[in-house]
Amino acid sequence: MTMTATPLTRFAWLSIAAAILTIGLKSVAYLLTGSVGLLSDAIESLVNLVGAIVALIMLTVAAQPADDDHAYGHNKAEYFSSGVEGGLILIAAASIGVAAIGRLRFPMPIEQVGLGLIVSAFASLINLAVGLVLLRAARQHHSITLEADGRHLLTDVWTSAGVILGIGAVSVTGWQALDPLVALAVAANIVWTGVQIVRRSVAGLMDVALPPGEVDAVKRALARYLEDGVQYHALRTRQSAARRFVSVHVLVPGTWTVHRGHQLLEAVEAEIRRAVPNASVLTHLESNDDPASWKDQGLDRPDEGP
Repeated sequence: MTMTATPLTRFAWLSIAAAILTIGLKSVAYLLTGSVGLLSDAIESLVNLVGAIVALIMLTVAAQPADDDHAYGHNKAEYFSSGVEGGLILIAAASIGVAAIGRLRFPMPIEQVGLGLIVSAFASLINLAVGLVLLRAARQHHSITLEADGRHLLTDVWTSAGVILGIGAVSVTGWQALDPLVALAVAANIVWTGVQIVRRSVAGLMDVALPPGEVDAVKRALARYLEDGVQYHALRTRQSAARRFVSVHVLVPGTWTVHRGHQLLEAVEAEIRRAVPNASVLTHLESNDDPASWKDQGLDRPDEGP
């Protein structure tokens, strides 16, 4: 099944619109208050915008059908999107850290706290709503790009909450250092998010296996057919964004006809596709009476010589 670009790019456009709006609101909040914490929040929203634009491009690429040069489709383009966003998050964290350290060295009073916090809180509500929409769409379409974008927006919400609390604490205690200290905590939180996103992207590009729950679902589907001498081995799985790939060798008695073996494989493949969404299943029929079948289990079959 090939997913069309329309529904996914629609969510990317929603993320872009939210990022533009929140950048404007948080910039206004920073200009009103002079808070480096709110400045860090605005910088992260700028990263959201760049990440959303990259997501739009890569979702469009990923939706393209398989062709002669990309026989397995273009799904892995989504990992480039999430990897770029993770890298941008780390750059933003460094920028926030530099600004916060500078403010620790040269403190400045925060002004118009109430109005600035109201504007920032409104921007956070926008991110919360859009982030939840993106995560729901990610689960529905099995998109790592939308998941990364949605989780980043929700992290932004928690970041904003921390900044608002920090500025509120400054207004109550008068301790100006709280503002840049909160900004440093924000930077640390952003680093954690960025590292996790980059790790997932690298894992996807390295053909990571399906999650344990999905592998167990594949094994349960195969177990339904383990009777009358039927066995299996060389089960391999990998994930490519929304697409899953499953390959397995099915061994049957040597006395079976080709037709009977083919019917079994058709049933096995259908059962696995029902158990794992968006799965491309490849089965290989072997005779369990042939010793060569039991040697063909590794990724690289050993040469047997002349």
